[in-house]
Amino acid sequence: MSNHVLDAVMESAERIAALGPVNEDLGRLDDQAVKAMREAGVIRMLQPKTHGGLEAHPREFAETIMKIASLDGASGWVAGVVGVHPWEMAMADPRVQEEVWGEDPDTWIASPYAPMGILRPVDGGYVFNGRWQFSSGTDHCDWIFLGGMLGDAEGKMARPPTQYHVILPRASYEIVEDSWDVVGLKGTGSKDVIVKDAFVPGYRVLPFAKVSDGSAAEEAGLAGTLYHVPFSQAFPLGITSAVIGIAEGALAHHLAYQRTRVQITGTKIKDDPYSLYAVSEAAAEIAASRTALIENICRFYDQAEAGVRSTIEERAVGRRIQTQSAWRAVRAVDEIVGRSGGNGMRMSNPIQRFWRDAHMGLVHAIHVPGPVFHASALTNLGIEPPPGPMRSMI
Repeated sequence: MSNHVLDAVMESAERIAALGPVNEDLGRLDDQAVKAMREAGVIRMLQPKTHGGLEAHPREFAETIMKIASLDGASGWVAGVVGVHPWEMAMADPRVQEEVWGEDPDTWIASPYAPMGILRPVDGGYVFNGRWQFSSGTDHCDWIFLGGMLGDAEGKMARPPTQYHVILPRASYEIVEDSWDVVGLKGTGSKDVIVKDAFVPGYRVLPFAKVSDGSAAEEAGLAGTLYHVPFSQAFPLGITSAVIGIAEGALAHHLAYQRTRVQITGTKIKDDPYSLYAVSEAAAEIAASRTALIENICRFYDQAEAGVRSTIEERAVGRRIQTQSAWRAVRAVDEIVGRSGGNGMRMSNPIQRFWRDAHMGLVHAIHVPGPVFHASALTNLGIEPPPGPMRSMI
């Protein structure tokens, strides 16, 4: 399977890798890192062809994100997060698609989807208010997806709770500077955003339930297989791919550092069977994480191509595979970092940056294992998981 975007990324690999420390110092991606990804077409991989996109196979998207993240964790993370948004935008009203991409198909869209805002119904749409954390890559985006709950006439959450994804232009929200002060993925610039009394036309909202159950893609008349992959598999794909790619980068830097390292005992690492065993075991674990994630998304894509709607059990198991892949890869990183020696933790050594980035990626909400593993175990027993946290991303 040819992946022209990945080929283009490889041509810029040295530049992307060199910008890693720069991104971290800036607290956002350097403009040159963004330029490299724009030129390669990374963010257009899941974008509809009707608006200049590539409609690539999600496997190609995952492999591309892994490669970028192995060069620089922050660049891979932003590519994985922002790169998924065109997939959902394909399901939106044609009017908002034209507003976003009509003049520039390379327009980037930020998020987050956490339902931290309230939509108060008014004539023609809604008035929207809220504050959100973790808007990755937001400095380089001109539009945003934000999660919101339907409100009543007084601006209080309506009952029963109804969640929407709300699409806003840059002029309708404020990016909070200095709101991203963290231990890892510092270069992602995942800042807070605030919306105050923004008017949102009715055509710029998507009911989350319809995105989640696949009916949004059906109602939009989307023929491409890509858009019938379940949201619970498509949305986490870029994030988990980034974590696995970061693990691959950590391994590569560990190997480069250990190749000529001599321990305080005078033993060369290449002559230390214990260290070599740990390297091989970590490499195998990271490779297994990659294989599991890619096989998982390919299976859901094949189902969609066959016109088969996935079951709750299949989606729950798919989420378990995604989550476990991330944890497995990061545990492997811990094993090799623990054998990198004190000099491996110097700020001048990239190993420590990849280690920090991997752990920051692991704490994203999609990688919390408890509810996901609970739900998948119940479905394996033939028991329907109850509504609530266990089903929120399944």
